[in-house]
Amino acid sequence: MGRVSDDASDLIATDIGAYLRQHENKSLLRFITCGSVDDGKSTLIGRLLYDSKMVFEDQLAALEADSIRLGTQGKDLDFSLLVDGLSAEREQGITIDVAYRFFSTDRRKFIVADTPGHEQYTRNMVTGASTADVAILLIDARRGVLTQTRRHSYLASLIGIRSVILAINKMDLVDYSRDVYDSILSDYRAFAGGLDIAHIEPIPMSALLGENVTRRSSAMPWYDGPDLLSYLEQVEVSTRPVEAPFRMPVQWVNRPNPDFRGFSGFIAAGTVQPGDAVRIMPSGRQSHVARVILDGDLPYATAGQSVTLTLADEIDCSRGDVISSVEAPAEVSDQFETTVVWMNDTPMLPGRSYLLKLGTKTVSASVTALKHKVNVNTLEQVAARQLSLNEIGLCNISLSEPVAFDAYANSRDLGGFILIDRFTNETVAAGMIHFALRRAQNIHWQAVNITPAARANQKSQQACVLWFTGLSGSGKSTIANLVEQRLFALGKHSTLLDGDNVRHGLNRDLGFTDTDRVENIRRVGEVAKLMTNAGLIVLVSFISPFRSERQMARALVPPGAFLEVFIDTPLDVAEARDPKGLYKKARRGEIKHFTGISSPYEVPENPEIHIDTALVASEEAADRVVQALEDRGILRSAEA
Repeated sequence: MGRVSDDASDLIATDIGAYLRQHENKSLLRFITCGSVDDGKSTLIGRLLYDSKMVFEDQLAALEADSIRLGTQGKDLDFSLLVDGLSAEREQGITIDVAYRFFSTDRRKFIVADTPGHEQYTRNMVTGASTADVAILLIDARRGVLTQTRRHSYLASLIGIRSVILAINKMDLVDYSRDVYDSILSDYRAFAGGLDIAHIEPIPMSALLGENVTRRSSAMPWYDGPDLLSYLEQVEVSTRPVEAPFRMPVQWVNRPNPDFRGFSGFIAAGTVQPGDAVRIMPSGRQSHVARVILDGDLPYATAGQSVTLTLADEIDCSRGDVISSVEAPAEVSDQFETTVVWMNDTPMLPGRSYLLKLGTKTVSASVTALKHKVNVNTLEQVAARQLSLNEIGLCNISLSEPVAFDAYANSRDLGGFILIDRFTNETVAAGMIHFALRRAQNIHWQAVNITPAARANQKSQQACVLWFTGLSGSGKSTIANLVEQRLFALGKHSTLLDGDNVRHGLNRDLGFTDTDRVENIRRVGEVAKLMTNAGLIVLVSFISPFRSERQMARALVPPGAFLEVFIDTPLDVAEARDPKGLYKKARRGEIKHFTGISSPYEVPENPEIHIDTALVASEEAADRVVQALEDRGILRSAEA
């Protein structure tokens, strides 16, 4: 082989450099494929990758082998296998997980998310759509507009995707009929008219045969629009709002040494440069930007960059805070109207405590009101008391503390949130903030001079909550009553909240559904908190079957001031006692939602006090509880 001349080497290096610069400067389009089951999403992406020469030789060899082995397309290539990588996906011919693929043309770079069509995997569609600019909504020409077509369209609209490519696929199976195409397009436009979608681009195609995918099809001469790839190359891409007010959620406080303190994060909107006045939200403290740092100091940074900022003043700024422009800072509130997409098998129950993650901030949250859910077929607003898997509802949400935010319509980063189950750590919902509730801005905490500790000191005790939980008939109320008698004899100040008694007054409007049980405990937890503020020892005797609500009640009082007392009684023992005859009625079907029979009881995992009433009599159990209080110093003077 001859040696390449220096001039030729320079020319090659120049050409490569020019190509890399051209590639770097190409715009990037993020899009998703969505729709119903088996409408050809994975096949379409596989065809795009294949026709755009983005399949490497080893991948092509594997594709050829897999296509022959599985035989899904006879002797032809099955392009869906390029995307569906899970064995379960290949066996069932469906998409389960979100598959991300990158490809590029001379005009643009692309990241595509192939999302599942099954209703049970709607949460994965939401994940894929959260960063997309465009949605390719596939419709099987043989089946037309289906429920999942409508659901994915509604979700795409909610998430903020304003451009939809209506890919009417498998036209080869309906003889490339224009009448079929026109009918489907008419049906879809009638539905989509109620959605916030700015533009719909309909394209008839056959993903399997490549008709109107990367080239115009001669089989459909009646269609005079672009092929899919041509449209993707020229569709407008939404960019991050560089001209918008500056926003940077703080991801972490950067302290590599004692002399440096910076705040690192991803710029969600706007620009920043040294000398800019900024406001830290939600505290509202002000300072000026001293430095903008990436690999070194930058003269400025814009939306879409991850940087570290240093400030001119030593002010409190932590993870979860938002560094904002002074002129137009992020809003602050602890109550919102939101739209929630529920993505878990366990229903959403108003009043239950969840974790809410907004930007880099995580706080406790609960749904205070479910105003309605949405019928995705008709867009009708339907009254509801809870949200089940894949249902969408308009909800008021209350947080444990104020957070900085922007409306979702203005910022996906600071207006979109997820809800997380406190025990399983699973993401159970995605949501979008519409606006802060006015009452959150009009109600302020009133400072008082007499503190809860002072009230407890006056009574020579420490305030706490003794939360008795267990099955009906376990002996909770009996033991709690005996404990209070002993406290009274010791000169302590207490009160007893009993489940049956509270339902005669405060909670007389509540039944025994899961939703009502959650609200029942929420109210009692708040009352118990108020009573501990008065310096009292509060005894609470409720079945309280759900761990989430017991955890919520625990979180309302200071650490160490909540003692869970598990009155552990086997179901057969409690049922044998049956002092009120409730188990017999439940077994006959006369009582619905009865704990232990037709409604679950979630056993405490780490109670402070565990009493097995099959082994310990009520009097001894009461003595053990009082002894536990003494051991923790609750019955001694708070001053001591």
